[in-house]
Amino acid sequence: MKYLVILADGFADEPIARLNGQTPMMAAQTPNIDKLCQMSQCGYLKTVPDSLHPGSEVANMTIMGYDAEKYYQGRGVLEAAALGIDIEASDLVFRCNLVSVEQAKLLNHSAGHITTDEAQELIDSLNEQLGDERVRFYTGVSYRHVMVIKGGDTGVNCTPPHDVPGEYVETVLPKPMESNDTVKLLRQLMFASNELLSNHPVNVKRKNKGQAQANMIWPWSPGFKPAMPSLKELYDLEKGVVISAVDLIHGLGKLGGLQSIFVDGATGLYDTNYAGKAQAAIKALDDNEYVFLHIEAPDEAGHEGDVELKIKTLEDIDQKVVKPVLEHLASDPETFSIAFLPDHPTPCEKRTHTRDHVPFMIHRPGVAADAVDVYNETSVKKGAYGFVDQTDFMKLFLSGKK
Repeated sequence: MKYLVILADGFADEPIARLNGQTPMMAAQTPNIDKLCQMSQCGYLKTVPDSLHPGSEVANMTIMGYDAEKYYQGRGVLEAAALGIDIEASDLVFRCNLVSVEQAKLLNHSAGHITTDEAQELIDSLNEQLGDERVRFYTGVSYRHVMVIKGGDTGVNCTPPHDVPGEYVETVLPKPMESNDTVKLLRQLMFASNELLSNHPVNVKRKNKGQAQANMIWPWSPGFKPAMPSLKELYDLEKGVVISAVDLIHGLGKLGGLQSIFVDGATGLYDTNYAGKAQAAIKALDDNEYVFLHIEAPDEAGHEGDVELKIKTLEDIDQKVVKPVLEHLASDPETFSIAFLPDHPTPCEKRTHTRDHVPFMIHRPGVAADAVDVYNETSVKKGAYGFVDQTDFMKLFLSGKK
C-alpha cells in the first residue's frame, strides 16, 4: 500500500457572521473534496499538545507521527535543516522573519510577501553590519529566514509575529524566562536591524511603489538541533517525499528521512502552482511509499484576514489538486490511501493559529465510507473515527487502527 497526505495548511476556520454563520470551508464550492469525503471515513484530530504553541511546525510534526512534546525543538532548526545549514550542538537557531514596522507597531509578519531576491540583499546587509563570529543570518524564502546565535540560551520567550499584527513592538519583544544575555542581544539586533533596513535601497524602492517595507527582523521559535528518528525507524516506511513551498516542511521531512521535491511556481501563496504540485505528488507515488503534499495558501489567507481569498484557495485546492488526484485514483483504485486535512485552524477573524481540533478524512481501498457526505469542521464529528489524539493519526492512516 502507498500513502498520500494532502495537507491544506490553516484550512479550518470558525463561523463568520457575513457568511451567515458558515466557515469559509462551508461557503466554498468544493465538489471534489466532498466526493473524496463520500469515499472516506472521517473524524476530528488534536494536532497540538496542550504544552506547546499551535504552530505549523508542531502540528505537521504530529501529523507525520512524531510526539511533538518529545522531539520538538523549535521552528528555526527545521528550517535550518531544509537550508542545509551546518548546526552545532550549542547553536541556538531562530526562525527570523523580515517584518514591516510602522509607527512603532508591527504592521505585518511577511513584509508584504517580499520577494526572495529582495530579501537576499537585506540578509547580506544584515550579515555585513550585524553578523559576527557569534551571530549569522541565512536566507530562506520570501520573508522566512534563519538566524543562528552560537552559545545562545533557550530561556527566551519569543512571540510569533503572525500572532500580534497591529501590536506595539515594545510590548511583544523577546522576554527572559530567566536571567540571560540572549534576550538583551536579541533586542539589540532587532532595533539595530530597524535602523539599518529602514533606509536600505530595497526598502526605498518598495516604499516608492507603495509596498510594505521589510524594515525589521523578528526572531522567534528558538531551539537546538533535535535528535529525531526517521519515519522508517518509527513506522517502517521505506521511501517517502515531501512537496511544499515552505522550508519548515522540507526540514521536518529531511529530519524524518524523507526526500524533498520542489515544484516550479510553488510560492506558498494563493498564486502557487497547485496543479504542478498535484502532478508532482501523483508522479511521486510511482516510486515512493509515502507522499506528504503540503499547501500553504489557505494559512496565508487566514493570516491576512481575507475571507474571500481563503475561499478561493479552498476552491483552487478542490479543482487543481483533489480533482486530478481522484482522477488518478480512478485509474488504479487499489494502489494508495489518501488522507486530507489541515494542520490547524487559521481563522480569518483572528488572523492567527488556534489549537482547535481539525477535521480529517481517510480513504482506504476496500474500506467502506461512513455516512458523512460533506467535509467541514462540524460534519466530520459524526464520522466513523470520532476523536483522534495526536500521533494516533499516523497509526490510523497506515494501519486502520489507533
